[in-house]
Amino acid sequence: MTAPTLDLEGIATDWMHEQYLHLHRHPELSMQEHETAAYIQARLAELGIENFRCGGTGVVGILRNGPGKTVAFRADTDGLPIKEDTGADYASTATSHLPDGTEVPVMHGCGHDTHVAVLLAAARFLAENKPAWHGTLVLVFQPGEETGAGARAMVQDGLWERAPRPDVVLGQHVFPYAAGSVHISSGTAMALADALKVTLHGKQSHGSQPQDSIDPILLGAHIIARLQGIVSRELAPTTPAVVTAGTFHAGLKENIIPDRAEFTLNVRTLTPEVRATVLEAITRIVNAEAQASNAPAPDIEHVYDFPRCYNDPDQTQSVIASLRAELGQEQVVLAPPVMGSEDVGWLGDSIDVPTVYWFFGGFPAEQEHPPVNHSPYFLPEMEPTLSAGVRAAVAAISGYLA
Repeated sequence: MTAPTLDLEGIATDWMHEQYLHLHRHPELSMQEHETAAYIQARLAELGIENFRCGGTGVVGILRNGPGKTVAFRADTDGLPIKEDTGADYASTATSHLPDGTEVPVMHGCGHDTHVAVLLAAARFLAENKPAWHGTLVLVFQPGEETGAGARAMVQDGLWERAPRPDVVLGQHVFPYAAGSVHISSGTAMALADALKVTLHGKQSHGSQPQDSIDPILLGAHIIARLQGIVSRELAPTTPAVVTAGTFHAGLKENIIPDRAEFTLNVRTLTPEVRATVLEAITRIVNAEAQASNAPAPDIEHVYDFPRCYNDPDQTQSVIASLRAELGQEQVVLAPPVMGSEDVGWLGDSIDVPTVYWFFGGFPAEQEHPPVNHSPYFLPEMEPTLSAGVRAAVAAISGYLA
Protein backbone atom coordinates (compact mmCIF):
# COMPACT_ATOMS: atom_id res chain seq x y z
CA MET A 1 0.00 0.00 0.00
CA THR A 2 1.23 3.49 -0.77
CA ALA A 3 0.20 6.89 0.52
CA PRO A 4 -1.87 9.18 -1.71
CA THR A 5 0.14 11.52 -3.88
CA LEU A 6 0.37 14.75 -1.94
CA ASP A 7 -0.22 17.80 -4.12
CA LEU A 8 0.16 20.97 -2.05
CA GLU A 9 -2.53 22.62 -4.11
CA GLY A 10 -4.73 19.68 -3.21
CA ILE A 11 -4.04 20.31 0.47
CA ALA A 12 -5.64 23.76 0.09
CA THR A 13 -2.64 25.61 1.51
CA ASP A 14 -4.32 29.01 1.59
CA TRP A 15 -7.27 27.55 3.51
CA MET A 16 -4.88 25.92 5.99
CA HIS A 17 -3.08 29.24 6.50
CA GLU A 18 -6.43 30.90 7.17
CA GLN A 19 -7.21 28.36 9.89
CA TYR A 20 -3.79 28.77 11.46
CA LEU A 21 -3.91 32.57 11.54
CA HIS A 22 -7.36 32.56 13.12
CA LEU A 23 -6.34 30.05 15.76
CA HIS A 24 -3.11 31.88 16.54
CA ARG A 25 -4.94 35.17 17.05
CA HIS A 26 -7.58 33.59 19.31
CA PRO A 27 -5.96 31.28 21.87
CA GLU A 28 -7.85 30.05 24.93
CA LEU A 29 -6.64 28.58 28.20
CA SER A 30 -6.87 24.91 29.14
CA MET A 31 -10.44 23.57 29.46
CA GLN A 32 -11.75 27.02 28.45
CA GLU A 33 -11.48 26.41 24.69
CA HIS A 34 -15.15 27.17 23.97
CA GLU A 35 -14.69 29.39 20.91
CA THR A 36 -11.94 27.14 19.58
CA ALA A 37 -14.21 24.11 19.83
CA ALA A 38 -17.04 25.93 18.07
CA TYR A 39 -14.65 27.02 15.32
CA ILE A 40 -13.38 23.46 14.80
CA GLN A 41 -16.92 22.07 14.69
CA ALA A 42 -17.89 24.67 12.10
CA ARG A 43 -14.95 23.71 9.87
CA LEU A 44 -15.73 20.00 10.20
CA ALA A 45 -19.38 20.64 9.36
CA GLU A 46 -18.32 22.54 6.23
CA LEU A 47 -16.29 19.50 5.21
CA GLY A 48 -19.27 17.19 5.78
CA ILE A 49 -17.54 15.40 8.65
CA GLU A 50 -19.78 14.23 11.49
CA ASN A 51 -18.64 15.53 14.85
CA PHE A 52 -19.56 15.90 18.51
CA ARG A 53 -18.35 17.57 21.69
CA CYS A 54 -16.54 15.44 24.24
CA GLY A 55 -14.83 16.23 27.52
CA GLY A 56 -16.34 19.70 27.77
CA THR A 57 -14.36 21.63 25.16
CA GLY A 58 -13.05 18.69 23.16
CA VAL A 59 -14.26 17.90 19.65
CA VAL A 60 -14.33 14.56 17.87
CA GLY A 61 -14.76 14.23 14.12
CA ILE A 62 -15.45 10.92 12.37
CA LEU A 63 -14.58 10.50 8.69
CA ARG A 64 -15.94 7.18 7.45
CA ASN A 65 -14.88 5.69 4.13
CA GLY A 66 -15.98 2.10 3.93
CA PRO A 67 -14.47 -1.02 5.51
CA GLY A 68 -10.92 -1.05 6.79
CA LYS A 69 -8.87 -0.10 9.81
CA THR A 70 -9.65 2.77 12.16
CA VAL A 71 -7.03 5.39 12.97
CA ALA A 72 -7.37 8.10 15.61
CA PHE A 73 -5.27 11.23 15.20
CA ARG A 74 -5.02 13.73 18.04
CA ALA A 75 -4.37 17.49 18.00
CA ASP A 76 -4.38 19.52 21.23
CA THR A 77 -6.14 22.88 21.28
CA ASP A 78 -5.25 24.95 24.37
CA GLY A 79 -3.01 28.00 24.73
CA LEU A 80 -0.81 29.26 27.55
CA PRO A 81 -0.92 32.18 30.02
CA ILE A 82 1.96 33.97 28.28
CA LYS A 83 2.16 37.43 26.74
CA GLU A 84 3.26 37.01 23.13
CA ASP A 85 6.41 38.86 22.12
CA THR A 86 7.05 37.50 18.64
CA GLY A 87 6.51 40.76 16.78
CA ALA A 88 4.25 39.00 14.26
CA ASP A 89 1.48 41.09 12.69
CA TYR A 90 -0.90 38.28 13.66
CA ALA A 91 0.31 38.04 17.27
CA SER A 92 -2.24 37.25 19.96
CA THR A 93 -3.60 40.07 22.09
CA ALA A 94 -6.07 37.80 23.87
CA THR A 95 -6.55 37.73 27.62
CA SER A 96 -8.39 35.32 29.88
CA HIS A 97 -8.69 34.31 33.52
CA LEU A 98 -6.97 31.63 35.53
CA PRO A 99 -9.11 29.44 37.79
CA ASP A 100 -8.41 31.83 40.71
CA GLY A 101 -9.77 34.77 38.70
CA THR A 102 -6.43 36.35 37.80
CA GLU A 103 -6.52 38.01 34.37
CA VAL A 104 -3.62 36.89 32.17
CA PRO A 105 -2.48 37.28 28.55
CA VAL A 106 -2.84 34.18 26.39
CA MET A 107 -0.83 32.91 23.42
CA HIS A 108 -0.24 29.70 21.53
CA GLY A 109 3.29 29.42 22.90
CA CYS A 110 3.48 25.66 22.36
CA GLY A 111 2.22 25.33 18.79
CA HIS A 112 -1.20 23.85 19.40
CA ASP A 113 -2.62 26.22 16.79
CA THR A 114 -0.28 24.54 14.31
CA HIS A 115 -1.52 21.10 15.36
CA VAL A 116 -5.17 22.00 14.87
CA ALA A 117 -4.63 23.72 11.51
CA VAL A 118 -2.61 20.75 10.25
CA LEU A 119 -5.21 18.19 11.34
CA LEU A 120 -8.04 20.22 9.81
CA ALA A 121 -6.09 20.42 6.54
CA ALA A 122 -5.35 16.68 6.64
CA ALA A 123 -9.05 15.99 7.24
CA ARG A 124 -10.01 18.17 4.29
CA PHE A 125 -7.46 16.49 2.04
CA LEU A 126 -8.64 13.00 2.96
CA ALA A 127 -12.32 13.98 2.69
CA GLU A 128 -11.65 15.22 -0.84
CA ASN A 129 -9.56 12.19 -1.88
CA LYS A 130 -11.62 9.24 -0.71
CA PRO A 131 -10.72 7.00 -3.68
CA ALA A 132 -7.13 6.90 -2.37
CA TRP A 133 -7.96 5.28 0.98
CA HIS A 134 -10.55 3.29 2.93
CA GLY A 135 -11.42 2.83 6.58
CA THR A 136 -12.28 5.29 9.33
CA LEU A 137 -10.41 8.31 10.65
CA VAL A 138 -11.26 9.62 14.13
CA LEU A 139 -10.15 13.24 14.56
CA VAL A 140 -9.52 14.00 18.24
CA PHE A 141 -9.26 17.73 18.96
CA GLN A 142 -8.28 17.53 22.60
CA PRO A 143 -8.47 20.35 25.16
CA GLY A 144 -6.41 20.85 28.30
CA GLU A 145 -3.11 19.25 27.33
CA GLU A 146 -1.12 21.85 29.26
CA THR A 147 -2.78 20.87 32.53
CA GLY A 148 -2.99 17.14 31.86
CA ALA A 149 -6.77 17.26 32.17
CA GLY A 150 -8.04 17.05 28.61
CA ALA A 151 -7.34 13.50 27.41
CA ARG A 152 -8.59 12.04 30.67
CA ALA A 153 -11.74 14.21 30.47
CA MET A 154 -12.51 12.97 26.97
CA VAL A 155 -12.03 9.32 27.96
CA GLN A 156 -14.21 9.78 31.04
CA ASP A 157 -16.87 11.43 28.87
CA GLY A 158 -17.17 8.25 26.83
CA LEU A 159 -14.86 9.04 23.91
CA TRP A 160 -14.39 5.42 22.90
CA GLU A 161 -18.02 4.52 23.50
CA ARG A 162 -19.15 7.33 21.20
CA ALA A 163 -16.44 7.08 18.52
CA PRO A 164 -15.16 3.96 16.73
CA ARG A 165 -12.43 2.15 18.66
CA PRO A 166 -9.16 2.75 16.81
CA ASP A 167 -6.46 0.26 15.88
CA VAL A 168 -3.82 2.90 16.66
CA VAL A 169 -3.66 6.43 18.10
CA LEU A 170 -1.37 8.86 16.25
CA GLY A 171 -0.26 12.38 17.06
CA GLN A 172 2.48 14.91 16.46
CA HIS A 173 3.93 18.08 17.98
CA VAL A 174 5.74 21.00 16.35
CA PHE A 175 9.18 21.52 17.91
CA PRO A 176 12.29 23.69 17.48
CA TYR A 177 13.79 21.35 14.87
CA ALA A 178 14.46 22.13 11.22
CA ALA A 179 11.23 22.50 9.24
CA GLY A 180 10.56 19.41 7.17
CA SER A 181 12.22 17.04 9.63
CA VAL A 182 10.61 14.53 11.98
CA HIS A 183 12.09 13.16 15.21
CA ILE A 184 10.51 9.98 16.56
CA SER A 185 11.28 7.60 19.42
CA SER A 186 10.59 3.89 19.70
CA GLY A 187 9.40 2.78 23.12
CA THR A 188 9.24 5.49 25.76
CA ALA A 189 8.93 8.80 23.91
CA MET A 190 8.15 11.29 26.69
CA ALA A 191 8.31 11.29 30.47
CA LEU A 192 5.73 10.71 33.13
CA ALA A 193 5.19 13.93 35.11
CA ASP A 194 3.94 14.67 38.60
CA ALA A 195 3.26 18.01 40.28
CA LEU A 196 3.27 18.28 44.07
CA LYS A 197 2.42 21.12 46.45
CA VAL A 198 4.12 20.98 49.85
CA THR A 199 2.88 23.10 52.75
CA LEU A 200 5.25 23.47 55.70
CA HIS A 201 3.98 24.43 59.12
CA GLY A 202 6.13 26.39 61.57
CA LYS A 203 5.81 28.80 64.47
CA GLN A 204 5.74 32.54 63.93
CA SER A 205 8.09 34.84 65.82
CA HIS A 206 9.79 38.21 65.58
CA GLY A 207 12.99 38.12 63.58
CA SER A 208 14.95 39.24 66.64
CA GLN A 209 13.67 36.26 68.64
CA PRO A 210 14.37 33.24 66.42
CA GLN A 211 14.63 30.98 69.46
CA ASP A 212 10.84 31.25 69.80
CA SER A 213 10.17 30.19 66.22
CA ILE A 214 10.02 27.11 64.07
CA ASP A 215 11.26 28.63 60.83
CA PRO A 216 9.47 27.12 57.78
CA ILE A 217 11.71 29.05 55.39
CA LEU A 218 14.86 27.49 56.78
CA LEU A 219 13.10 24.13 56.78
CA GLY A 220 12.05 24.59 53.17
CA ALA A 221 15.58 25.55 52.14
CA HIS A 222 16.96 22.35 53.66
CA ILE A 223 14.26 20.25 51.97
CA ILE A 224 14.79 21.74 48.52
CA ALA A 225 18.56 21.36 48.75
CA ARG A 226 18.28 17.75 49.91
CA LEU A 227 15.75 16.85 47.21
CA GLN A 228 18.48 17.39 44.62
CA GLY A 229 20.26 14.39 46.09
CA ILE A 230 17.52 12.04 44.90
CA VAL A 231 18.63 12.09 41.27
CA SER A 232 22.33 12.42 41.99
CA ARG A 233 22.59 9.89 44.83
CA GLU A 234 19.55 7.58 44.89
CA LEU A 235 19.31 6.77 41.18
CA ALA A 236 21.90 5.19 38.93
CA PRO A 237 23.81 7.70 36.77
CA THR A 238 22.23 6.14 33.67
CA THR A 239 18.66 6.61 34.98
CA PRO A 240 17.08 9.88 33.76
CA ALA A 241 14.91 11.84 36.19
CA VAL A 242 14.27 15.47 37.09
CA VAL A 243 13.09 17.01 40.38
CA THR A 244 12.40 20.75 40.07
CA ALA A 245 11.25 23.18 42.76
CA GLY A 246 9.32 25.70 40.70
CA THR A 247 7.82 28.04 43.31
CA PHE A 248 8.43 29.00 46.95
CA HIS A 249 6.17 31.35 48.90
CA ALA A 250 6.48 32.39 52.54
CA GLY A 251 6.15 35.44 54.76
CA LEU A 252 4.98 39.01 54.37
CA LYS A 253 7.67 41.08 56.12
CA GLU A 254 11.42 40.83 56.43
CA ASN A 255 11.52 40.92 60.24
CA ILE A 256 8.81 38.32 60.90
CA ILE A 257 9.49 34.60 60.75
CA PRO A 258 6.25 33.22 59.27
CA ASP A 259 4.26 30.24 60.47
CA ARG A 260 4.04 28.51 57.09
CA ALA A 261 5.74 28.15 53.74
CA GLU A 262 4.60 26.57 50.51
CA PHE A 263 6.53 25.28 47.54
CA THR A 264 5.73 23.25 44.44
CA LEU A 265 7.65 20.46 42.78
CA ASN A 266 7.70 19.05 39.27
CA VAL A 267 8.96 15.50 38.77
CA ARG A 268 9.87 13.81 35.47
CA THR A 269 10.68 10.11 35.12
CA LEU A 270 10.68 7.61 32.27
CA THR A 271 9.32 4.48 33.96
CA PRO A 272 6.65 3.76 36.57
CA GLU A 273 9.27 2.08 38.75
CA VAL A 274 11.56 5.12 38.85
CA ARG A 275 8.54 7.35 39.38
CA ALA A 276 7.57 5.35 42.48
CA THR A 277 11.14 5.54 43.81
CA VAL A 278 11.38 9.30 43.36
CA LEU A 279 7.97 10.08 44.86
CA GLU A 280 8.69 7.89 47.88
CA ALA A 281 12.02 9.65 48.37
CA ILE A 282 10.36 13.08 48.23
CA THR A 283 7.84 12.08 50.90
CA ARG A 284 10.56 10.61 53.09
CA ILE A 285 12.81 13.68 52.83
CA VAL A 286 10.03 16.23 53.41
CA ASN A 287 8.81 14.45 56.53
CA ALA A 288 12.28 13.73 57.87
CA GLU A 289 13.46 17.32 57.52
CA ALA A 290 10.30 18.54 59.24
CA GLN A 291 10.97 16.18 62.11
CA ALA A 292 14.59 17.37 62.28
CA SER A 293 13.31 20.96 62.60
CA ASN A 294 10.79 19.94 65.28
CA ALA A 295 8.03 21.15 62.96
CA PRO A 296 4.52 19.73 62.58
CA ALA A 297 3.99 17.20 59.81
CA PRO A 298 3.88 18.88 56.38
CA ASP A 299 1.02 18.53 53.91
CA ILE A 300 1.97 16.95 50.58
CA GLU A 301 -0.67 17.35 47.87
CA HIS A 302 -0.52 15.61 44.51
CA VAL A 303 -1.68 18.35 42.11
CA TYR A 304 -1.65 16.50 38.78
CA ASP A 305 0.11 13.79 36.81
CA PHE A 306 0.84 13.01 33.17
CA PRO A 307 1.09 9.46 31.85
CA ARG A 308 4.10 8.10 30.04
CA CYS A 309 3.97 8.58 26.27
CA TYR A 310 4.97 5.16 24.94
CA ASN A 311 5.45 4.48 21.24
CA ASP A 312 4.65 0.88 20.40
CA PRO A 313 7.87 -0.37 18.71
CA ASP A 314 6.14 -2.35 15.93
CA GLN A 315 3.71 0.43 15.08
CA THR A 316 6.52 2.97 15.25
CA GLN A 317 8.46 1.11 12.58
CA SER A 318 5.38 1.16 10.34
CA VAL A 319 4.92 4.90 10.84
CA ILE A 320 8.63 5.57 10.22
CA ALA A 321 8.38 3.73 6.90
CA SER A 322 5.40 5.86 5.85
CA LEU A 323 7.06 9.11 6.95
CA ARG A 324 10.33 8.31 5.17
CA ALA A 325 8.49 7.39 1.99
CA GLU A 326 6.88 10.84 1.99
CA LEU A 327 9.46 13.14 3.60
CA GLY A 328 12.69 11.38 2.68
CA GLN A 329 15.00 8.96 4.46
CA GLU A 330 17.25 11.61 6.00
CA GLN A 331 14.38 13.77 7.23
CA VAL A 332 13.06 11.17 9.69
CA VAL A 333 15.36 10.77 12.69
CA LEU A 334 15.10 8.02 15.32
CA ALA A 335 15.57 10.01 18.53
CA PRO A 336 15.95 9.29 22.25
CA PRO A 337 13.03 10.07 24.61
CA VAL A 338 12.58 13.61 25.91
CA MET A 339 11.87 14.62 29.51
CA GLY A 340 8.87 16.74 28.53
CA SER A 341 5.42 15.25 29.08
CA GLU A 342 2.18 14.75 27.18
CA ASP A 343 -1.25 13.42 28.13
CA VAL A 344 -1.89 11.83 24.72
CA GLY A 345 -1.00 8.49 26.32
CA TRP A 346 -4.35 8.38 28.14
CA LEU A 347 -6.19 8.04 24.82
CA GLY A 348 -4.65 4.74 23.78
CA ASP A 349 -3.77 3.33 27.19
CA SER A 350 -7.39 3.61 28.35
CA ILE A 351 -8.43 0.97 25.79
CA ASP A 352 -5.09 -0.86 25.44
CA VAL A 353 -4.47 0.47 21.94
CA PRO A 354 -0.95 1.32 20.70
CA THR A 355 0.18 4.93 20.33
CA VAL A 356 2.74 6.55 18.03
CA TYR A 357 3.70 10.18 18.64
CA TRP A 358 6.42 12.26 16.99
CA PHE A 359 7.86 15.77 16.68
CA PHE A 360 8.02 17.75 13.45
CA GLY A 361 10.27 20.75 12.87
CA GLY A 362 9.04 24.32 12.68
CA PHE A 363 12.06 26.55 12.20
CA PRO A 364 14.62 27.29 9.45
CA ALA A 365 17.51 24.82 9.40
CA GLU A 366 19.97 27.70 9.48
CA GLN A 367 18.45 29.21 12.65
CA GLU A 368 21.04 28.36 15.28
CA HIS A 369 18.97 28.95 18.42
CA PRO A 370 15.21 28.76 17.74
CA PRO A 371 12.98 29.71 20.69
CA VAL A 372 11.82 26.91 22.93
CA ASN A 373 8.21 25.88 23.50
CA HIS A 374 6.40 27.80 26.26
CA SER A 375 8.35 30.92 25.33
CA PRO A 376 6.79 34.32 24.46
CA TYR A 377 8.91 34.15 21.29
CA PHE A 378 7.80 30.69 20.10
CA LEU A 379 6.44 31.15 16.58
CA PRO A 380 7.09 28.39 14.04
CA GLU A 381 7.54 29.71 10.51
CA MET A 382 4.24 29.19 8.75
CA GLU A 383 5.79 27.54 5.73
CA PRO A 384 7.09 24.97 5.15
CA THR A 385 6.06 23.93 8.68
CA LEU A 386 2.33 23.60 8.06
CA SER A 387 2.67 21.80 4.74
CA ALA A 388 5.29 19.41 6.15
CA GLY A 389 3.02 18.72 9.12
CA VAL A 390 0.13 17.82 6.82
CA ARG A 391 2.35 15.62 4.68
CA ALA A 392 3.52 13.78 7.81
CA ALA A 393 -0.01 13.39 9.16
CA VAL A 394 -1.53 12.14 5.91
CA ALA A 395 1.40 9.83 5.21
CA ALA A 396 1.12 8.22 8.66
CA ILE A 397 -2.67 7.91 8.45
CA SER A 398 -2.70 6.52 4.92
CA GLY A 399 -0.03 3.99 5.90
CA TYR A 400 -2.89 2.29 7.76
CA LEU A 401 -5.83 3.24 5.58
CA ALA A 402 -4.47 3.15 2.02
